[in-house]
Amino acid sequence: MATFTYDAVNSAGRTIRGRVEAENEQLVISKLHEQQLHVVNVASAKAGGFSFTAKTQKVRLQSLVVFSRQFATMINAGIAIIKCLDILEGQTKDEALKVVISQVRKDVKGGLSLTDAVAKHPNIFSKLYINMIRAAEIGGILDVILDRLAGFLEKELEIKQKVKSAMMYPAIVLVFAFLIVVALFIFVLPRFKDIFASMNVDMPPTTAALFAMSDFMIHFWYIFIAGGVAGFVAFRQYGKTPRGRHQIDTLKLKAPIMGDLVLKISVSRFARTFGTLIASGVPMMRSLEIIGETSGNSVLAAAINSARTSIREGQKISMPLSASGLFPAMVTHMIDVGEETGRLSEMLTKVSDFYDQEVDATIKGLTSLIEPMLIVFMGVIVGFIAISVMSPIFKLVSSIH
Repeated sequence: MATFTYDAVNSAGRTIRGRVEAENEQLVISKLHEQQLHVVNVASAKAGGFSFTAKTQKVRLQSLVVFSRQFATMINAGIAIIKCLDILEGQTKDEALKVVISQVRKDVKGGLSLTDAVAKHPNIFSKLYINMIRAAEIGGILDVILDRLAGFLEKELEIKQKVKSAMMYPAIVLVFAFLIVVALFIFVLPRFKDIFASMNVDMPPTTAALFAMSDFMIHFWYIFIAGGVAGFVAFRQYGKTPRGRHQIDTLKLKAPIMGDLVLKISVSRFARTFGTLIASGVPMMRSLEIIGETSGNSVLAAAINSARTSIREGQKISMPLSASGLFPAMVTHMIDVGEETGRLSEMLTKVSDFYDQEVDATIKGLTSLIEPMLIVFMGVIVGFIAISVMSPIFKLVSSIH
């Protein structure tokens, strides 16, 4: 008899870890299924905890969207799950996803449910994805749920691409501005310094300060690189602490220009995720737990966890969300109407659609605002350097006359 460790999820959605003795991995899985547990991972204790979970590279979101949409279409056409996975494995061009599909197909063929098979790849399939597949298998509506998942992922991909494309221009301009300033300090200013020194020109304080900064950058350039790397690492490490993550997430929501966009994206994602889970038959408490874990913002997660506590005490979900101050009044009112009429998922979908449009409008507004701001920013920096360099020349010319 070998000893195995396992991770599993019970009917309440809680993760359970334990040890069990069995002849092989399949017997362990069978025992856990008899206990109404959904297996996430099984590992041999004697092998030093070696995990049977496939180690794969990150799968592109676009590949996951195509996989879900094609999977839904084939299931709706009456094709068996194993055959669907076999076809999808051969069709996908994403090598990382191909490996995952192959493993999922083998696990399903070996007796695992589709939920347990995809749950063995948490780095590829999110908790939302796994729980919706579980609800689909229980309700016998796998094609419908997969279609909803594809739609959800398509919306996620669309918003990410819009934000990325909107930020591309400012990022390129900032990099270009940085390179210009570095070139001025390293190559241009030293030449002017030598000219002024040979002519014994009395330099203004701003010009002297620029030349001192240029000398420091030339002789101690490694300090800037080391400082930048150290600052980045320190920021990342601080962001991993509970306090640091909370402060950074709060700053994201309250930032003067980007805060409004971050909040609208968060509200849209909350409504879309919540509506998708509720419409798929996932219980409300489990849905809120998944949303809190996948929100990507600790401030929003705290508000959602507070809502879960309030629901346990008999309150409506709209009340704690409104009290958090994060959700606009329109959102909480729509949720309240949805609770009263029993059409919560429909109302959440409408909220998500509305805020998707708000995100589009905000991105367009930010793009038109950022462009002139960057031009002014570059003009101020380059102009200041030019004036500081030219002022000694004007002073020299004046002294000659």
